[in-house]
Amino acid sequence: MMIKQMTNRLHKVRQDSPLIHQITNYVSVNDCANITLAIGASPVMAQDVNEVAEMVSHARALVLNIGTLSSQTVEAMIIAGNRAKSLKIPVVFDPVGVGATMYRTEVAKRIIAEVKPDVIRCNMSELKVLCGLDTEVKGVDSIALSDGGETAAQALAKQIDGVVAVTGQVDIVACKDKHCHIHNGHTFLTRVTGTGCMTTALVASYCAVGDTFVGAVSGVLSMGIAGEVAVESLLENEGIGTFKVRLMDAVFNLNDDIIKRYARVTE
Repeated sequence: MMIKQMTNRLHKVRQDSPLIHQITNYVSVNDCANITLAIGASPVMAQDVNEVAEMVSHARALVLNIGTLSSQTVEAMIIAGNRAKSLKIPVVFDPVGVGATMYRTEVAKRIIAEVKPDVIRCNMSELKVLCGLDTEVKGVDSIALSDGGETAAQALAKQIDGVVAVTGQVDIVACKDKHCHIHNGHTFLTRVTGTGCMTTALVASYCAVGDTFVGAVSGVLSMGIAGEVAVESLLENEGIGTFKVRLMDAVFNLNDDIIKRYARVTE
């Protein structure tokens, strides 16, 4: 059932080409824009406080990503987030590196409290920080064990009355009354900067054309499948540079047959 819903959602994204407003970080902004185009949606990366409210009014989904923080960007996120919520535009929050510094953690908690995002897309370390659990943080990378991840994801989903998507060795997508596990992906996805941010952009693209639980599953699954397809295409002397290009191609070429052949989802 979930696979069928995902393939339908992919067709809807490519048919509608929804505008996805992304206030994201300067490390991965170009990759996020390109992966949005690759899946069939349309990116806009406006982040000045003087235009974000107007820009998000034209969008079908909003991404808030705190990978490279600045006080001006934080205020733009709050303005855009509140405007999106007032218009019932889904907000997808990526709390990159939360827990690395007190400021980053305070900002993440402020966005959750004031904006109330519809989806949080995070890794296991970020999830545990947001849930107040003891965990280790290494910059913006996840080094936390997956123990208790499902319980924590469902607890955070209930707190925000939304969806939590946790990417890791086994991905978890949860809302207050259901969850699923995604067993796709490859370790090369951890060797390229920005794949988490790109996954968030994919989640937003799918959420723009339907409910957020299926949207979150579809976005995470798309990246996992694309990672596997990209690795399988590599020749003997090709590495992560070629992998990144092939990853973009794999998202662009994603179709029903590939999804049905590769998807490993347990509900």
